[in-house]
Order: sequence, then structure tokens, then C-alpha cells
Amino acid sequence: MNHTLSALLLLALAVAVLFSVIAAAIAFALARWEGAAMPVALSRSGIAFAASLTLCLAVLTTLGRT
Repeated sequence: MNHTLSALLLLALAVAVLFSVIAAAIAFALARWEGAAMPVALSRSGIAFAASLTLCLAVLTTLGRT
């Protein structure tokens, strides 16, 4: 495997995880601002993290097959 390809793959994964963490943080902040309890806010942020990471990885997989 080419070192440049490996570096780009790791960079794309890092960007996907960073985007997902930001989405989770925003979901947590919005849930707390709405007045939700801490466990509910953490649950919403976990769901947002999982959903956005799944979407990012699905898009990256689709782009990688073309």
C-alpha cells in the first residue's frame, strides 16, 4: 500500500471522527439548553455521534468505490 494513500485514508477518518464529535457536542448543548437531564443529553449526543459517523463513513466508502 502506498504511504500517501494510507496518510489520506487516516486524514479522512480523522476528519470524519472530528465532524462526528462536533455534531455530538452540538446535540449535547442543544439538549441541555432545552432543559433535558444529563443522561438524556448524553444519550442524544451519543445517537448524534453514531449517526453522523455512520453517514460520513458511508459517504467515504461510496467515494472510494468510484
